[in-house]
Amino acid sequence: MTSGEAVAHPSVVLTPEAHPSAPIPVQGRSIGSRIRVPLGETGFSIFPVILGGGEFGWNVDQQHSYEILDRFFDLGGNMVHTADSFAAGRSELIIGQWMATRAVRDDVILATRVGGHPDNPGLGSTNLVRAVEASLQRLGTTHIDVLYLDGTDTRAAAEDTLATAEWLVETGKVRAIGAHGFSPERLVESRILASAGYPRITVVDVPYNMVRREEFDGNLRLVAGAQGLAVTPSHPLEHGFLSGVHRSRARLQPGVRANQLRSNMNRRGTRLLRALDSVAAELGVPDAAIAIAWLRAQRLIVAPIANVYATAHVDELMQGVGVSLGRAHLAELNRALS
Repeated sequence: MTSGEAVAHPSVVLTPEAHPSAPIPVQGRSIGSRIRVPLGETGFSIFPVILGGGEFGWNVDQQHSYEILDRFFDLGGNMVHTADSFAAGRSELIIGQWMATRAVRDDVILATRVGGHPDNPGLGSTNLVRAVEASLQRLGTTHIDVLYLDGTDTRAAAEDTLATAEWLVETGKVRAIGAHGFSPERLVESRILASAGYPRITVVDVPYNMVRREEFDGNLRLVAGAQGLAVTPSHPLEHGFLSGVHRSRARLQPGVRANQLRSNMNRRGTRLLRALDSVAAELGVPDAAIAIAWLRAQRLIVAPIANVYATAHVDELMQGVGVSLGRAHLAELNRALS
């Protein structure tokens, strides 16, 4: 294989007429509904980008949230992720109402994260049950397909948390268990408990992208690989920086997102954006699509969780699934990061 050849993602199933390196069309009939990857050991098959609802009810109102969800669904997306802490539960409420009005609950792989809502904080047994019940009510559903446990609060004993998760699975309220904010040691402890009969954690969410690698690279990557966990990284565009839209500190509006963007507006960030521009121009896709394609080229990554606040962003992100970066492309991007 030469440096210019594309390396197809090994787990993506494409129909014969779809070329592996062809971007998913954003007009006309989408091939997205025919692209699915296994979500680890959960038994679910998903489109390799997960739509995050982090902006719903916060920076995006209900009408525009519906438009984003419709666009994602129309292009073949089928997994939606939210959290009980997003906009104090309004994100869950919007997604639940969208599923009801569109009658698509059976076609959506629904994931939510609990443990961060101020009414039911942490992963103690009582609060965990109450959090799930509250999420089910807001989402208007009888079950959550993937329940991500927010490990930010480490006070709850892993055995108590997994015992409660076992009850949630046995009663049909939850289908699969994921983890967010779990340390490598906590994942190892959870797997030891799973060998004693407790439910297994099969999915892990960790912030990871081209400029933010330290939280996943190292011991967490080793543990995820050893346990066969499906990695669904959040912040794939690093708060929008890797979209290539934000390049000037002077044009940033004051706020939390501006501070997040500003931290990458340096020489290293400028080099990376130039490399992104070069690869994107060669392949005829937006910078955001290249950022998604880079993630999917990394070992263990199944599908990034991307929060968006415009339908155009959905188009850009989903094109990244139709792009296979060649060795030369990956080398060019990695050199910019050095």
